Amino acid sequence: MERTRKKGQLLSRMATNDRHGENSPYFDGWKAYDENPFHPSQNPDGVIQMGLAENQLCFDLIKKWILENPDASICTAEGVDKLKNIAIYQDYHGLKEFREAVAKFMERVGGNRVTFDPNRIVMGGGATGANETVMFCLADPGDAFLVPAPYYPAFARDLRWRTGLEIVPVDCKSSNNFRITRAALEEAYEKAQSSNINVKGVILANPSNPLGTVLDRETMRSLVSFVNEKGIHLVCDEIYAATVFSSPRFISIAEIIQDMDCNRDLIHIVYSLSKDMGFPGFRVGIVYSFNDVVVNCARKMSSFGLVSSQTQYLLASMLSDEEFVGNFLRESSKRLARRHSVFTKGLEQVGISCLKSNAGLFFWMNMRPLLKEQTAQGELELWRAIISEVKLNVSPGSSFQCSEPGWFRVCFANMDDETVEVALERIRAFVLQGKEEDAPDQKSQRWHKKSLRLSFSSSRLYDESPMSPRMLSPHSPLVRART
Repeated sequence: MERTRKKGQLLSRMATNDRHGENSPYFDGWKAYDENPFHPSQNPDGVIQMGLAENQLCFDLIKKWILENPDASICTAEGVDKLKNIAIYQDYHGLKEFREAVAKFMERVGGNRVTFDPNRIVMGGGATGANETVMFCLADPGDAFLVPAPYYPAFARDLRWRTGLEIVPVDCKSSNNFRITRAALEEAYEKAQSSNINVKGVILANPSNPLGTVLDRETMRSLVSFVNEKGIHLVCDEIYAATVFSSPRFISIAEIIQDMDCNRDLIHIVYSLSKDMGFPGFRVGIVYSFNDVVVNCARKMSSFGLVSSQTQYLLASMLSDEEFVGNFLRESSKRLARRHSVFTKGLEQVGISCLKSNAGLFFWMNMRPLLKEQTAQGELELWRAIISEVKLNVSPGSSFQCSEPGWFRVCFANMDDETVEVALERIRAFVLQGKEEDAPDQKSQRWHKKSLRLSFSSSRLYDESPMSPRMLSPHSPLVRART
């Protein structure tokens, strides 16, 4: 007994705490999928993965470009002469041509309404690494960031786990389509202050994950004014910027501050190619700060999460091809719009509504009419039924810190058209079956015919990046090099 206790003391607090955020229905859904993954022929009754925000709709365009540009890779006969120059140690600033290409791409995504300085481009290991790097630069353990809710569940890991920071949710309501209001910000800020919590800033995703909406100019100006008055930071996670498929357009925070009298040292951007280009496996994360000290500190910290020089070399060439980039962005927008329409209109046919959205790789589905009771527990009961009966991994709103039960995030861009049809048919059948029940208690009994309690003994880690150590089934999309 004494020996066991002493062994436990040898482990760090990092190794023994539970702040990673894995104990959430969001991650439990991943585990349910991995236990029983859908395959059209080998496992047609398996769970369909709709909890993965991944953009797989334009890989044909990427493949075509690579075949037409073999010299962009050092792993081809045409590009191998560059092997030595790329394979040796590189400055942690990153390849000059890569930083220039990323800056140009960010400008293009923003409608060429703002210019980004390549010298402020700092690399990180995906948006996960970039967000954590910013937190390390801006706050100390015990400090907090305000985060408008609902928000991305893995922010608990990205922002808190290793930094020791806290998250203070800013409650947003469906009554105004979950808009971020100044009143909600003030309420969360004052509540934190009264609890002696030192608020260092606000962080949010624009376009929103999970809502799939973009912030309007008025809201963004209000956010800038708020942080400026409080003397705290604003971090805008813009990793879904190029997934906008209809109006209104995406507006970068960099555009907003151009005509505002504010302290630019408080403004920071996180970007990535994981969603816009569909490259989560490349681990390209970007920190862009208007604060010189943050840029310098983040660059030093980037040594712990650099993008491989081989990846930089390939992407520098790809993103510098203006004709390809223009065609890719246009076609991606069209395909996302079509897929979004197929899903949401299919759900409308059986009376399921969704929050109006125009961006992202997901939509925010309203399942409140199907709840047995309008509580968080009622939501989880419905979620378990969807997992075990419908065999769909959709993510419950409570895992996004949504205060209103019955909302679910549904990802739509990580599957082929045939799987889309299977998923829609399953949802339709489930909803229609529920409507045919004569009494609410009968529906409840139907849900409980099968075991709805999901229990997982595995300690594997799951996220929307491919780098966490895990054991996967051969059909998991995570073993297919994310392609």
